[in-house]
Amino acid sequence: MLRFELLPGRNILVVTPEGPLEQGDFEQFAQQVDPLIASAGSIAGLMIEAESFPGWRNFGALVSHLRFVIDHHRNIERIAIVTDSGLLKVLLRVAAYFVKPTIRRFAPDGKAGALTWLETGRSHQ
Repeated sequence: MLRFELLPGRNILVVTPEGPLEQGDFEQFAQQVDPLIASAGSIAGLMIEAESFPGWRNFGALVSHLRFVIDHHRNIERIAIVTDSGLLKVLLRVAAYFVKPTIRRFAPDGKAGALTWLETGRSHQ
């Protein structure tokens, strides 16, 4: 299951996986994202907060996830992943070769820095 929230006035979506990802998660997520892209032209940032990668419920969920990425990655400027998960660190390195958005990992206590980077493209030091 995916929980997602649009931060008002910031053009940033925050996504938190809660258990294995399901096919319907990406369909619901697209219903939230598509109108935002239509009105703003793109999404400034997508923050994924995850202690660990929960995996997919089944093969259909994996296919839906890949389809969502293919259909939407060109409309997202930056992706911040807030995690300490070793597997997610590896997955984001691999994903960076295949998608348009700049992807950056932040430690779990770095959420404020991740939000700043998503909005401005710069980190506060």
